[in-house]
Amino acid sequence: MTGLLLRLAGPMQSWGDHSTFSVRDTATVPTRSAMIGIIAAAQGRCRGEPLADLAELQFTVRVDRPGVVMYDFHTVGGGLSPERTVPTAEGKRRPAGSGTIVSRRFYLADAVFTVAVTGPDNLVGQVHEALTEPVWGPYLGRRSCPVEHPFLLSGPITDAVAQLEHLPLNRCRPADGSDTVTVEFATGEPSGDGVASRLTLNDVPVDMEPAPGDPHPRRRRYLTRQVHVTTRSLPVDLCAGIGMTYLDALEMHLRGARS
Repeated sequence: MTGLLLRLAGPMQSWGDHSTFSVRDTATVPTRSAMIGIIAAAQGRCRGEPLADLAELQFTVRVDRPGVVMYDFHTVGGGLSPERTVPTAEGKRRPAGSGTIVSRRFYLADAVFTVAVTGPDNLVGQVHEALTEPVWGPYLGRRSCPVEHPFLLSGPITDAVAQLEHLPLNRCRPADGSDTVTVEFATGEPSGDGVASRLTLNDVPVDMEPAPGDPHPRRRRYLTRQVHVTTRSLPVDLCAGIGMTYLDALEMHLRGARS
């Protein structure tokens, strides 16, 4: 088993779990379906292509900064004539007076996550190659949420999960002068470390589901899983701040790991 290290950072992120058309939610950590989507897009897979070969990948998330939940209020189609309104799912037009679509879209602002992607050697090698030269670039849950550099932190390594306890943290030192900081880790399997809680996420992508009366699949189905969140105490010296201070510390650490 080998792994990669990814950094998911940007002004806004959104990790939809059970979004509907009118309410687009976000989970508090990157979802499995989103991580699989980033990899599949980098490989150039089209929407609806099978994903079973990526099922062996595992994701361990370190929460550098949890971010703040925010939401946008959207209206689309207001004041338009019926022939110019947004089509319905059946392809029809909405009647006069009902053409305005209202939606609320939730985001995480100023969040940073470091993710260890682990799996069989050959699969991790394929993922690394795709993320190094992606067909379609990565984004943080929505196309309007670009990923911040650096994104791919390491090539295939044997201790990706263990490295999460040594990589610099993209956060400032606490003001209380303590020697340790509490950091959350989220994984699909219980680790037995720290104080644990569980999230229920509907984020395991499976096959595409045909629409009623239509043999062509239009919507992907998802299975529900338990995500185990544990807290660990890490040395306060890992807190490398934000901006260039953090980037310099990260580059120094990665250079040392490569030498």
